[in-house]
Amino acid sequence: MSALAPAPAPPPPPPSAASADERLAPVSLLRRLLGRPELGAVVGAAAVFVFFSFAADSFLQASSLSTILYSASTIGIMAVPVALLMIGGEFDLSAGVMVTTSALISSMFSYQMTANVWVGVLVSLLVTLAIGFFNGFMLIRTKLPSFIITLGTFLMLTGLNLGFTKLISGTVSTKTIADMEGFPSARALFASQWTVGSVTLKVTVLWWLVLVAVATWILLRTRAGNWIFAVGGGADAARAVGVPVVKTRIGLYMGVALCAWISGQHILFSYDVVQSGEGVGNEFLYIIAAVIGGCLMTGGYGSAIGSAVGAFIFGMTSNGIVYAQWNPDWFKFFLGAMLLLATLLNAWVRKRAEAK
Repeated sequence: MSALAPAPAPPPPPPSAASADERLAPVSLLRRLLGRPELGAVVGAAAVFVFFSFAADSFLQASSLSTILYSASTIGIMAVPVALLMIGGEFDLSAGVMVTTSALISSMFSYQMTANVWVGVLVSLLVTLAIGFFNGFMLIRTKLPSFIITLGTFLMLTGLNLGFTKLISGTVSTKTIADMEGFPSARALFASQWTVGSVTLKVTVLWWLVLVAVATWILLRTRAGNWIFAVGGGADAARAVGVPVVKTRIGLYMGVALCAWISGQHILFSYDVVQSGEGVGNEFLYIIAAVIGGCLMTGGYGSAIGSAVGAFIFGMTSNGIVYAQWNPDWFKFFLGAMLLLATLLNAWVRKRAEAK
């Protein structure tokens, strides 16, 4: 009788979920921090804060903090949608003059029609959103680079701002609307301020924080946020998997227009009159804040929080130079140096994150 065959070896245990898919493996806190696009901006902001704390005696005073936050918020309100647009792989060079356009429309419509100022505010909202839609629509229809499309819009708005203001008002500035119905309530919404202890905060700081929170929620918690990253990473690939590229791009440009309207109303109801030549060049400040905050020029990478940190660096630098009693002409030099350093640091952080 032949011997019995040995029993077969038991099958190996099934691999765990973590070993089957490395994406499910636990990630260390350091690795998560290195993967955040705003890490370089946070490091830069801390360095700028420490530097001016020693260079300027008045930098840490409560009144100085109020001024810094206000300066940061005026840039930050626009840096948020510009950051989202850059994550989506596009630019908007008309953002600066669009702010002035929205303020001019509100002021001149209310004054010429002798209407409640809220009518002018709503008309300005519709027209500004239409400008944003125009930018997105022309980008899709012509397939030209966004640099060319928005540069054309920038030039057209610059001419329209000056031409219409001179035609209607006879000067380069609008007429006062401070005595018109609805002005106090509009000022309360767009240009009020309140005091917390010894710190006076303007309402733009609240607008800024709300916009950062909403934009962060959109990017990280909604389908639209996935679409924005996908379009910035590659429009053709995104379209192939069903991402509505056209709607996403037009929506991003209309988001820039919405925030331009908010900023424009703040200017109008803070100073009562609007200078038609204002806003030229501010679009570069918005882009700089977004890039310092970790947004890539090529799209597909960045965060709204990073743009807020970039705007805060702008506020600290622009006011810190004054508090240190330096020549303010050096501000642009420091801004350019920070842009280069932040870009290099962000690139290094991203490579480290990808390597890990």
